[in-house]
Amino acid sequence: MFANMTNALDFHSKALVLRAERQRVIASNIANADTPGYVGRDVNFQAAMEAAVGSSRLSLTPKTSSASQGQSKGNARHIPLQASTASLGSPRLDYTVQTQPAMDGNSVDLDRERASFVDNSVRYEATLRFINGQAKGLLSAIQGQ
Repeated sequence: MFANMTNALDFHSKALVLRAERQRVIASNIANADTPGYVGRDVNFQAAMEAAVGSSRLSLTPKTSSASQGQSKGNARHIPLQASTASLGSPRLDYTVQTQPAMDGNSVDLDRERASFVDNSVRYEATLRFINGQAKGLLSAIQGQ
């Protein structure tokens, strides 16, 4: 029984770490919106969770855009993003789909990035609230209330 409780918390803790990593990548895209030649990146959340959990049967709806087909691989002079998810390995960063071509070669769409930032923030907060609720429930059960 204890294993079932810790498995649920483990799943959500991994989701929290991946959400934080995705938030960092989106913030990097927004910060580089005016950088000529910058190619936007994103974390494929569903694939990263499947890799972290070790199951391909997750029923998550992917909210990231994976567009590595046909996109350039970026410029060799760009500083590579370093993943901060040491315990989960490095989630694969995909290139975002360029919706509005820019004359300077930048593929960041600020409207889409802002929407992704807000969506990811809400999902991060929901995961955090779920973990807090689980912890409060366990504490209540332990105290016998």
